[in-house]
Amino acid sequence: MPEWLYEAGIGEARAALVENGAILKARIELPGLRAGAVIEGRLRAENRVETAEGDLLLDRAPPGVTQGAKLIVEIAREAIPEPGRAKLPKAIVTDKPPAPGPDLLARIAATGIPVRQPRPHEADALEAAGWSEILEEATTGEIAFPGGALRMAVTPAMTLFDVDGTGPLSPLSLAAARATALAMERHEVTGSVGVDFPTLANKAERLALGEMIDAHLPRPFERTAVNGFGFLQIVRRRTRASLPELLLADPAGAEARAELRRLERLSPPYPASHMVSARIARRIAAHPDWSAELARRMGGSVALVAAKE
Repeated sequence: MPEWLYEAGIGEARAALVENGAILKARIELPGLRAGAVIEGRLRAENRVETAEGDLLLDRAPPGVTQGAKLIVEIAREAIPEPGRAKLPKAIVTDKPPAPGPDLLARIAATGIPVRQPRPHEADALEAAGWSEILEEATTGEIAFPGGALRMAVTPAMTLFDVDGTGPLSPLSLAAARATALAMERHEVTGSVGVDFPTLANKAERLALGEMIDAHLPRPFERTAVNGFGFLQIVRRRTRASLPELLLADPAGAEARAELRRLERLSPPYPASHMVSARIARRIAAHPDWSAELARRMGGSVALVAAKE
């Protein structure tokens, strides 16, 4: 029976939908404005709203509303991290009362699937299901499937999946189509997605690839047919960043939060010091609240010693 595993980690919340010992969906939530949040702002320009939490992009301003006017807006899409800059959150004008958007725990609870919250002193259920392997998939983009592999690449325009493998092209492509759909769900890949299959001359074989995507990717989404060059495009509604986008935008932060997870799971007696890489030490030092929360959970502080690099 499937269940959600949820952890309120230090610096992040994390969850995984697990069935038969395997992770079907992996989710990480960082602090910030969440989709569904309703907040007050002030119209700065035709398509920009200034709020206490930062600037937002506005879908459209109501007719007659002038610059400087107060607005109540709802977050329709969270900020999307990108190298060098981030896409601002998108918002729509609403008449709802101000309220925070549902957090990760509320969203997984709303699925109706049982939620379990393992404690740090218990057996590591997330790791037993393959949590580290999922994070490695997200950061390296290397996703193996029987008979081949996918290479996932995140770009500002879209997420791309390239199919690689040996053997007859038709069964390889069918297996890749299934693996792509499952990977998209596993890593919450939304927005515009491109899949580059081997070139198949037979139209029926190309149609079968689209049908395989349809069978394993939950709706709603739109897609093209596989063209003569083997390319298929999928578009899914986008409300937040994918797991690869979150991890690749801030590798040092991701490593630091993973290290904090390992530290809080240590069994007593705790070491007086713990060696970490210099960049992890710098990132944790930049968040005193992380160290304070770690000390609270462990019942005492642990000195982090930066390794020489």
